[in-house]
Amino acid sequence: MPPLPSTAAVHPTLRQARRAWSTLLTDAARAFVAANRALDRALQEADPRAEAWARMTRGLHLHYYGTLAESETELRQAASLFATLADRAGEILATAGLARTLWRGGHFRQAVDLVLPVRDEGLRVLRHHDRAVLLNAIGGCYSALGQSEQAMAYMHEALRDAGPRRGHGFDAVLHCNLANELTQLGDCEQALRHANQGLVRCEGMRNPYLRSALLINRIIILTDLGRPEETLADIAAVLAMPTDASGRGHNALHFEPLAIAALSAGEHALGAELVQCMLAGPAPLLPDERIERAVALAMLAWMQGRLAQAHAHLATVQAQADDDGVEGQSLRVRCQYFQQASSLHAERGDAAAALADLRRWQVLHQRQDAQAHRAHYRSAALQTELLRLTHRLQDSQAKRRITERSRAKLAEINEQLAHRIAEVQSLQEALRQQAVIDTLTGLHNRRHLNEVLPAMVAMAQRSRTPLAVVLIDLDHFKAVNDRLGHPVGDQLLAAFGRLLAGNLRKSDLACRYGGEEFCLLMPRSGAAAARRKVQALLRRWRACTLDGGLQFNPPLSFSAGVADTHTTPAETAALLRAADQALLNAKQAGRGRVLLADAQADADTDAAAAGGLATCSTAGTPSCA
Repeated sequence: MPPLPSTAAVHPTLRQARRAWSTLLTDAARAFVAANRALDRALQEADPRAEAWARMTRGLHLHYYGTLAESETELRQAASLFATLADRAGEILATAGLARTLWRGGHFRQAVDLVLPVRDEGLRVLRHHDRAVLLNAIGGCYSALGQSEQAMAYMHEALRDAGPRRGHGFDAVLHCNLANELTQLGDCEQALRHANQGLVRCEGMRNPYLRSALLINRIIILTDLGRPEETLADIAAVLAMPTDASGRGHNALHFEPLAIAALSAGEHALGAELVQCMLAGPAPLLPDERIERAVALAMLAWMQGRLAQAHAHLATVQAQADDDGVEGQSLRVRCQYFQQASSLHAERGDAAAALADLRRWQVLHQRQDAQAHRAHYRSAALQTELLRLTHRLQDSQAKRRITERSRAKLAEINEQLAHRIAEVQSLQEALRQQAVIDTLTGLHNRRHLNEVLPAMVAMAQRSRTPLAVVLIDLDHFKAVNDRLGHPVGDQLLAAFGRLLAGNLRKSDLACRYGGEEFCLLMPRSGAAAARRKVQALLRRWRACTLDGGLQFNPPLSFSAGVADTHTTPAETAALLRAADQALLNAKQAGRGRVLLADAQADADTDAAAAGGLATCSTAGTPSCA
């Protein structure tokens, strides 16, 4: 069967349906029960793939144990589901099953026309057991047409794929079918070997239908070999099997060859019983079955002394037996007919008719020998063709595997390259961050300010909206470093960075300008609005305390100068100079205030901060409300 995905990827219902398919021959009844359960679950779960496999398994089972109409219905539904799923392997297998149903119903040419076009694709997409199923179906179609040479070639090739280890019991089917074809060609000794080998393979398998088919083949072979007395044990074994789903089914019961064997062995009572079973069954569909029925009835009538009745039975199929154009009619059964007719005419004293039938038998027998020779030749030729196709397929698969490995390797290399690129990009981003981020405060640094300020000025000009530039200097910071040490100074800087980051808009940009100086860029804000925002920051900064109770005297404060592009020339250097001058004015005015670049008089309105710095006994991390 086509390879299954990994176990974890297969739904339990689909797994159950596929298992039923693979055990259809080795345990027929159990497989059918599993297929029914899988079908019920698939319908409940709306799983079309599981439904398709379950229906195909049911269809093949019903081919033997149900009616051909039931089998065809299931197989057509399975084929339709597989087609919808674009599952060509499943669709081809369902097509092979439909072909078997067609030829079993007497539609030989339709069966060949249905299955032969998918042969090459089937050889490409199917494997082992499933490929053998396809090849055997094609062989069966040719067998039904009476073209044993073609049939044997396909069956031999199928046997190569369906070995005992990977064929799920299908090799026993092929031994059975090969035995039948060799019998049709008159090679009964070789046919007997295949029948015996198939019966050996059936041991341990729970498939009474297949076992009965092999036994019936062996009965026919031994009868043709002139050893009908050896068939009695096999006849008894076949009759012991129920003709229902628990046994060999009620299709293709083949009571005709059983009756011929029993009567040939001189078992008149058994032969009469089998003839009654034959007549109680359905009318034969296939040409060979109609001739065999007439021969069995004629043999029984002859043994009962009813020669005229025996002749009448043979006469019902005389035209058919004499017609070379009847599709699906084998030379073996026709030879059997004329041999029986010749003997019956001789018994009735009609030497001329007996001689004519004997000559007809001789011509047909010669044709059978010629067909056997052609079969061996054509079988070898067709096997060579199939082997060539197989080799071509294997070459194609090998090239595909090489291509897939190359693609996998390329994908691996691409993945490694992508990983390396991601690493480089990550490193570049880290380096860029290191280049533009001040590690102490977490704010951008002056380098980043120099990069973005010209662009933000240009954007403000294009949008005709103001851009405020603010320079901030922490008051008395040098005294903090001198008296409390640089670690405390670093803590103050980090705390001020957190204050700015937590209280500005997303569009604002805060940078450490250098030392204890900071710069704010505030798009779409005029100087007055920016001043109000910075004054609010000043109030928050004054309210900050250090973790651990560290207090500052005078309190924390900063001085700031504000400029914008509407009151100052919209140039980078001019804006920074204006904001710096306003900051210097704030310092000179007593610190702890925010001044505009064009409003120096504001210095007199802000309260001056008290001088001095208290010492502290504990250190901590500044925290701002």
